[in-house]
Amino acid sequence: MNDLVINGGTVLDGTGSLGVRADVGLRDGRVQVIGEPGTVHGDARIDAAGQVVAPGFIDLHSHADFSIMGHPGADTVIHQGVTTLVTGNCGWSPFPIGDLGALRAASAFLAPELSWNWTDTEGYAEAVERCRPSVNLALQVGHSALRLAVLGGAERTPDADELERMGALLADAAAHGVWGFSTGLIYAPGAYATPDEVTALARVAAEHGLLYSTHLRNEADDLLPAVREALDTAAVSGVRLEISHLKAMGRSNHGAVVEALRLIDDARAQGVDVSCDVYPYTASSTTLTSRLPAWALDGGVEALLDRLAEPATRARIAAGLRDRMNRDVDPEGVVVAALPGGPFSGYAGSSVAEIARRLDTTPEDAALRLLAGHQGSVAVVNHAMAADDVRTVLRYPGASVASDGWVLRPDGDGQPHPRSFGTFPRVLGGYVRAGDLGLADAVHKMTGLPAARLGMTDRGMLRPGAVADITVFDPESISDRSTYDEPWQLATGVRHVFVAGRPVLTDGALTGARPGRVVRRTA
Repeated sequence: MNDLVINGGTVLDGTGSLGVRADVGLRDGRVQVIGEPGTVHGDARIDAAGQVVAPGFIDLHSHADFSIMGHPGADTVIHQGVTTLVTGNCGWSPFPIGDLGALRAASAFLAPELSWNWTDTEGYAEAVERCRPSVNLALQVGHSALRLAVLGGAERTPDADELERMGALLADAAAHGVWGFSTGLIYAPGAYATPDEVTALARVAAEHGLLYSTHLRNEADDLLPAVREALDTAAVSGVRLEISHLKAMGRSNHGAVVEALRLIDDARAQGVDVSCDVYPYTASSTTLTSRLPAWALDGGVEALLDRLAEPATRARIAAGLRDRMNRDVDPEGVVVAALPGGPFSGYAGSSVAEIARRLDTTPEDAALRLLAGHQGSVAVVNHAMAADDVRTVLRYPGASVASDGWVLRPDGDGQPHPRSFGTFPRVLGGYVRAGDLGLADAVHKMTGLPAARLGMTDRGMLRPGAVADITVFDPESISDRSTYDEPWQLATGVRHVFVAGRPVLTDGALTGARPGRVVRRTA
């Protein structure tokens, strides 16, 4: 007998196949049977008539490893139907820890809510499980974290011994169940790595069967060379490659995603295992320091603050930032999302250009004042992408839907990016209903496709034997409500969410159950 039967919904199994009306029986945390309506019986039932029954959504690109301990209930993602968050992206993970102060300072823009009482993958995983999250986490290890543990924040090439030590830390993370290795090649210290360094570590990732996720070295004027670099890394190392949040930043680069996708297709034809992911918004969100010349962060955030206090060096940094603003960074579109306490705390929601006008200064000077006044930790939302490009990548058969979010609380301060609150309903409610995607295809991009990229075999599809991570939603009403001006709004239209067969959302309301865990990869 089943513990629970979800009756009469349209089952989209995550493969991309069209839906069929069926009953789904759950027992002992797994899918037991999928059968004709009225033929499956159990101790309890949920009427899903008129609803879609799908695998729980897998967010292939999240930074919730920095926020899950602060709010393990994960309201924002549960209301979107997400049951597994893939973390450790863009080169950032909370482990391994060598120099704790350096890692905390470098990742401060992610507003970490962590105890930091571990040094390695296993210690972090155990700490997450002690906080009993509502959702699962699938971990990756970040290149910047590896570099900080071995080299600190220095802008230099590792010697052979140091590179071997980074590889050993990566191998250790793999032995403790991480699913991938990531780089963030626009962020210091990851930006200091040569292609040879990245390829050497990608070889280690490939040896252990890990996915390689990369935030490209450039997403603006040099997008295509950056895509070629990533493809070369995969071709030489043999690693499976995921190009993170593929996009083209800056008006002059709009449309370049078409050629980027052609490069991906050409590489696939030559045997490279590569795909990409995308979020359904025309603004990114990152740290303001990522817009500075890379040398300015040599030695880490503390070194940056020292440089900003020295007039001649500050002038050089301002000149480099001004050059970018003349090319691919529009200060009107760079909006302060969050910053710690300091002299400009009331400026969240204002663009760098607006702040410059208030301060009667230049945009580059305003940006440097923000950084100097707030410990180098200023999160921004950057409006610089084209809606047509987003649709183009979203329609690409190999593109997964992913949020790049990290806000899990339902309310708070600042102006965070709405992607933390609405990515998946935005696709299902906006792009699907507008005809940009078919419903089965959209669900596949949130379930079976990201599971396949990771190498997960028991999640991402509805079939007997699979873990009962399940989302039930109304295809007519599912919608995102979060906006850039009013981000703190939960999505609507997801009716029920199960994690390992336990209800965490029932009739649109959180149950308080916290059955999530760290999902470990096994060789």
